[in-house]
Amino acid sequence: MTVHPRGVNHLAIATRDIKAQIEFFTDVLGCELKALYWMHGVEGAWHAFLELNPTSYIAFVQHPENPGRTEWGLTHASSPTSPVAAGAMQHVAFDVAGVEVLLTLRDRIRSRGIMALGPVDHGFCQSVYFGGPEGMVLEITAGEAIDDRAWIDPEVVALAGIDEAELARYRQPADYVRPPQALPQPALDRAKPHINFPDDIYAFLATASDEQLRELLSDTEPPVKVED
Repeated sequence: MTVHPRGVNHLAIATRDIKAQIEFFTDVLGCELKALYWMHGVEGAWHAFLELNPTSYIAFVQHPENPGRTEWGLTHASSPTSPVAAGAMQHVAFDVAGVEVLLTLRDRIRSRGIMALGPVDHGFCQSVYFGGPEGMVLEITAGEAIDDRAWIDPEVVALAGIDEAELARYRQPADYVRPPQALPQPALDRAKPHINFPDDIYAFLATASDEQLRELLSDTEPPVKVED
């Protein structure tokens, strides 16, 4: 059995106006607000979660130091095909259960005075495109599982510098068996992907146990006490 993530639990997007984002995702897209609280361990920041399904959310982080400048082609893509800085969100597509739901949601978006383009037929999915608050480029899509035999283009594979052995590995990643004992943290190698913490933070992370980090960073108390 190959172990891999089964979906996106939440996509966290920075905001300067969390109320506007909540208004948009509840009214325009019909998502329910499920959480809005002080972000754990971050002074002055708020965190919001809007439900796509019970295990998948669009989330927002309002931080007092979030910059408010939009620079097309750098901080934001202006359309679903426009350039943007590497590592930034180009656009996000939300899955819906079939074309009828897609069309209903398209018309809901239009009913709120927002242009919604589509559906566009991409072969393996049907998509509708529209804009969100603070320059977001958004998509809703209905589709089936992608047939890799038809949708991996040999020309693009070659242009990307992918050889036959690499392609075979990408199409069927190796299984991984978890060892009996948890692996220790590797030494920091800034040539590899890493979170941009200062060196003194990494010095602590390299020596702290998983149990110590869990104890230090966990915060399980909700802001409101719920009586069953």
